Amino acid sequence: MAIVGITALVPPEIVYASGNIPVDINNFVPRSGVVPRDKLCAWTALWRDLTLMGRIKLDKLVVVAGGDCNNALVDGEKIELSGVDTHYFTYPFDGSAKIMRHEIDKLVEFLGGELDESVFNRVTELKSAATAVDSERVSMHINSQDAFEIMVSGSDLSGSLVGYRKMIDSVVKKSVDCDFRLALLGTPPIYDGFHEFLDSLGLHIVYDEMPYEFLRLRGDTVKSISESYADYSFARNITHRIKLLKSELKQRGVEGIIHFHQFACHHKLEDPILREALCAEGYPFITIEADLPSKTPQQTRLRIEAFKERLGDL
Repeated sequence: MAIVGITALVPPEIVYASGNIPVDINNFVPRSGVVPRDKLCAWTALWRDLTLMGRIKLDKLVVVAGGDCNNALVDGEKIELSGVDTHYFTYPFDGSAKIMRHEIDKLVEFLGGELDESVFNRVTELKSAATAVDSERVSMHINSQDAFEIMVSGSDLSGSLVGYRKMIDSVVKKSVDCDFRLALLGTPPIYDGFHEFLDSLGLHIVYDEMPYEFLRLRGDTVKSISESYADYSFARNITHRIKLLKSELKQRGVEGIIHFHQFACHHKLEDPILREALCAEGYPFITIEADLPSKTPQQTRLRIEAFKERLGDL
């Protein structure tokens, strides 16, 4: 059984079914307390440094070299050069299930070549339970911080199917009051406790875009997993992503949008496209750009407080 680091979304169903353990090394970044030695993107530079420093222990690494993250390639290569057995995984831009199946077949071979497909149903059950937590948050019965922790851990199911089940079962339901219902689009925040800060202002996140993708994509066979993950919105054409966003925003009763992105991330370039498309639908929109991990900076706090005031004036 190997510890398999993943640099972005890689089907955890496949990793678990191969008898290995996936670990999303991005989830070490917000609380790392480390400044990268050199960087383009702090996310990729920090998981690179944390791995090379030995603070993240890996047997294998799967680098998503095309899809939702385009900065991971060279930082992944630096880890490969240190001696970690590394594989490169690419999403099809056009959503081709055939190409996705080819990528998954290569991943299976890298992970040992054999699968226990009964694991797929266990993962599906866990994702369904986590999706129920998300639904309770939308219904104002779970606070956004607790729901976010469950959802962002859906990329690797917290590195343990049993542990993830316990994590889900430990969530406490309670009535949530808020002033406004918001969506958080883009990269999950590198600021530790960002959802808690929003909760303290009465801003309740009812949609975490990327973490919801971790739960939305699933399947009970290699074929259905390939078809599902081929639709990963962050790896698809922006028009396809916007269509999905409009549907989710409407269903969840969103009243305002925070678009969070990282400095030096290619998703930053999508900001004006998203702004134009979603403001045209009547959604107030604010963009937050981050770099290094920290608590939410004072300047960002002030901007979000001003955004709340603007929501109140509409």
